[in-house]
Amino acid sequence: MGKLPDLLTIGDVAARSGVPHTALRFYEEKGLIRAERTGGNQRRYPRAVLRRLAFIRAAQRVGLSLEDIRAALSALPDGRTPTKADWARLSRQWQEELDARIDALHRLRGRLTSCIGCGCLSLKSCALQNPDDELSEYGPGAPKLKPAVEGGI
Repeated sequence: MGKLPDLLTIGDVAARSGVPHTALRFYEEKGLIRAERTGGNQRRYPRAVLRRLAFIRAAQRVGLSLEDIRAALSALPDGRTPTKADWARLSRQWQEELDARIDALHRLRGRLTSCIGCGCLSLKSCALQNPDDELSEYGPGAPKLKPAVEGGI
């Protein structure tokens, strides 16, 4: 088996990473990845982009914003492939945020159970859609479902 190339075409990166060409261009536009240009203006990506793409996709799967991902990736070295320690450091930075999201989802699940139990017919006691019966000023029924021209909100 021969030596693998140091620079990959957009097609190579898309095939190896499973990330579509359009997403690669978008990530480049947003500053998440970088490509060099050939004399014919074709993109060439360093091999390390494959690890960055795996990281981006994993971070998106857990609900992190592209801004959070970009900030994290900006802390990685440009001149070398990120190490396991680099990735571990980034993961630790998000631990608190992910724990807070998990806690919020647990609370939401508890509220959802009580919401389904109330039936949400009048929304008088729904802690999710109508805390403290705020919608009562709009009259009976389900005002959030009425068109705006009929007095809904």
